[in-house]
Amino acid sequence: MLSSRVNIAIPNTLLQAKPSPFRYETGFRRPFSPRRLQVRAGSASGVAFKEEEEQRRLSSDGVSVAGDSPEYDIPETLRRELMPKHVAVIMDGNVRWARQRGMPSGAGHEAGVRSLRQLVEVCCRWGIKVLTVFAFSYDNWIRPQVEIEFLMSLFERVIKSEIEIFKREGIRVSVIGDSSKLPESLQKLVHDAEESTKENSKFQLIVAVSYSGKYDVVQACKSIAQKAKEGVIGLEDIDESMIEQELETNCTEYPYPDLLIRTSGELRVSNFLLWQLAYTEFFFVQTLWPDFGIEDFTEALTSFQQRQRRYGGRKS
Repeated sequence: MLSSRVNIAIPNTLLQAKPSPFRYETGFRRPFSPRRLQVRAGSASGVAFKEEEEQRRLSSDGVSVAGDSPEYDIPETLRRELMPKHVAVIMDGNVRWARQRGMPSGAGHEAGVRSLRQLVEVCCRWGIKVLTVFAFSYDNWIRPQVEIEFLMSLFERVIKSEIEIFKREGIRVSVIGDSSKLPESLQKLVHDAEESTKENSKFQLIVAVSYSGKYDVVQACKSIAQKAKEGVIGLEDIDESMIEQELETNCTEYPYPDLLIRTSGELRVSNFLLWQLAYTEFFFVQTLWPDFGIEDFTEALTSFQQRQRRYGGRKS
C-alpha cells in the first residue's frame, strides 16, 4: 500500500517533496551535530565537512547532541507501542541532489551519510529496534569506477568515525551482501565492526553493501541443497523457516521489515530484500535522500500506524 498526502481519490500516489525544517543556508540539513561546509581543492568529492570544535568536545565527552534536543522527541501523532520493530530504507537520490546544486556526486553521498546519522539517532530514541539500509547494490558495480572508489572510501571513513559511538550507545552493526568484492581494507573494517558490536542490543543497524535480493535467495537455496546432499536434512525438512535461517538477514531477531521507505520518487524495490518484503508495508516519497528528515520519517510512521496488517486474513 502506498501513501499519499495529496487529497484526491487516486491510489498509489507519491508524497510530494517539501523543504526539511533542519537545513542551513547551504542546503544541508542538520545531522547529529552541526557542521560547516568547506570547499577544499583536491579532496575526493570537492567538499569536506568539518565539525565545530565545541561539538567535537561534546562528542568526546560522550554527550549526544541530538539526544538532548526536543526535536528528537516522539511527535504526539505517533504511538510508541505501534512503532515498527524493523524499518528498511532504500536511500535514493544522492547524485540527483548534488547535481541540482551544481556539486560533484560525492557531495551528495556525503550529505546522504548525514541523513543516515540522524535517522539512526531517531530510531534509537523512538523505540525502533532494527534499521536496514540499502547502501550499495550488487548491481551498482557497473557504475563509473571513480564513483565506486569514492563510495568504498566513504564507507571506510564512516565506519572509522562512527564505530566508537556505536560501541558507546549499544548499537550493533551488521553488514550483508557479497563482501568478497569489497576492498580488503574495507572487509577488515567491516569484520572488526561486527565483532566489536555483536553483543550490543539497544539497536541494530544493518547495512546492505554489494547486496542482491536475488542472490540472497539463491545462496540460501544452495546452502540448503548442500545440506540435503550431505544427508543432514531431508526433503520434508525444507520449509519457509529453514530458508529464512539461511538468508543474510539471519543476523537479526527481526528479519522481516515492517516498513520499507524509498526516497526520490522511484516506485520499485530494486532487488532489495525480495524474500523478506513479502508482507512489508511500503512508503514512497519524492524527497531526495539527503533532504529526508524527521518530518518525512514521521509521515511514514504515521501512515504505517494507520494501516491494518492482515497477512492474508480478514478483519471481522
